[in-house]
Amino acid sequence: MDKLVYIAAVAAKSAMQRQEQVSNNIANISTPGFKSQLMAFQAAPIKSDEGLPTRAYSVETTVGFDDTEGSLQSTGRDLDMAITGKGWFSVQGANNQEMYTRAGSFGVSEQGILVNQSGLPIVGEGGEINIPQTFRIEVSSTGAINGFDTENPQAAPVVLGQLKLVNPDRAGMERRDDGYFQIKGGGIAEADESVRVANGYLENSNVNPAGAMVDMITTQREFEAHLKMIQMAEENSKSSNSLLGLN
Repeated sequence: MDKLVYIAAVAAKSAMQRQEQVSNNIANISTPGFKSQLMAFQAAPIKSDEGLPTRAYSVETTVGFDDTEGSLQSTGRDLDMAITGKGWFSVQGANNQEMYTRAGSFGVSEQGILVNQSGLPIVGEGGEINIPQTFRIEVSSTGAINGFDTENPQAAPVVLGQLKLVNPDRAGMERRDDGYFQIKGGGIAEADESVRVANGYLENSNVNPAGAMVDMITTQREFEAHLKMIQMAEENSKSSNSLLGLN
């Protein structure tokens, strides 16, 4: 009886973790550049000091994330950018730590620095990218930022910077709690000249709404089934105690 309760309780806990992951994916269906989280579990035996198997519990084996490309949505906005194919934008986080994202809705700070929606500087190959107040920009497919002075339309375009576009090995990347990605161990990815950018577009989330809803319903039913097993074990235990009491 104890073994049944133990297995059901562990399974219910795993279902709760899975439900949290699915809920987070659903909440980010409309988040540009979001990559759906993936999670899996595997059985792990618990052995006594003598090496005899006694229990088995499930442990999370985080697959990580689905790097499938989301569809591109045209915005016509100069500061909106999307990676076409594989690759990432580089963002400067706290303590100058370099992070990576597919979300390309950018803006210009009061200091004239190209930043993302969270106000974090976008990393260029030469550091931060400065955008003069009177300039509009165009971004080439290779990530070169060309500036056009709106107060002097006859002036030649000026190269304001080059986006640092990277494409590290997927297996070497991990998702942070804040939604950004980083190199495992805190490393820095090298710029990759093969990464391409579409200016005036945003990449939609790659979460499949229908699939996510099916996963949520399935996980909820699994959780309820495990709770019923625990209740059944409790009822069986009470029945056994009653029968033993008659003796």
